[in-house]
Amino acid sequence: MSNFVFSPQQAVGLPVAGSAALFPVRRVYCVGRNYAGHAREMGSDPEREPPFFFCKPNDARAIVPVAAGVTAELPYPPQTANYHYECELVVAIGKGGSDIAVADAAEHIFGYAVGFDMTRRDLQFKMRDSGRPWEIGKAFDFSAPIGLLHRVEDAGDIGQAAITLDVDGERKQSSHISHLIWSVSETIANLSTLFRLEPGDLIFSGTPEGVGPVKPGQTLVGSVDGLGSLTVKIV
Repeated sequence: MSNFVFSPQQAVGLPVAGSAALFPVRRVYCVGRNYAGHAREMGSDPEREPPFFFCKPNDARAIVPVAAGVTAELPYPPQTANYHYECELVVAIGKGGSDIAVADAAEHIFGYAVGFDMTRRDLQFKMRDSGRPWEIGKAFDFSAPIGLLHRVEDAGDIGQAAITLDVDGERKQSSHISHLIWSVSETIANLSTLFRLEPGDLIFSGTPEGVGPVKPGQTLVGSVDGLGSLTVKIV
């Protein structure tokens, strides 16, 4: 048995609907600009850009598991004056593989959840405009709240599901998973050519148009049909 100079971190576990067992998180991948409307509002051309990916930390400082019916509190992060929400379908991988065919991708999915890709937009744009990595804009503490995970067999036809986000009861984002530029299966297939996917990996599949800033005291409620809702309050 290996000895460590200090105890290694334990895997973050996401609650699974109808089970006492937790889903252990291995890696967190995110797809950038995967809805045409959001790509345009970010100043890009969705017709000419292939999918691209970035990562978030997989530790308990970044991932915030949120049980059904609970309102989680997210601290407003430091060094930003433009803190944004992005509501997304999160895909949980249950079977590993490399170079996965699009037709086989669904076999690798364990389940789905609602997630928020919280973003320090001013820092993201500063890094983007300087040609530097996005980490300080995307990979900070408490940047990935995730709701209850639903097994794929219980989630219904996720490809036709509506996705929405409200801020203090006002609708800000409204779209359908069918509007993804790269479908869930295509995203898995593409990502698996770059990294070997393993059980425990999560994929934030992209956010629709309508992203915007939030301030302390405001409450976000994100929903995907068949997956319930995710509620957080900024403090």
